[in-house]
Amino acid sequence: MAYTESYSQSEEYRRDELIRAIEHSIKNLTLQELEALYYDMSTKNYIWE
Repeated sequence: MAYTESYSQSEEYRRDELIRAIEHSIKNLTLQELEALYYDMSTKNYIWE
């Protein structure tokens, strides 16, 4: 069980790292770029409203 716990923590850490990198990148996008990203993500069902 210890092996799966450390793997899970490592996976969570990597996930948090990726989220921080994505958030940082999104903050620098223009409105047009954000709209394009939103459209792309919604057509691929990554965003649900």
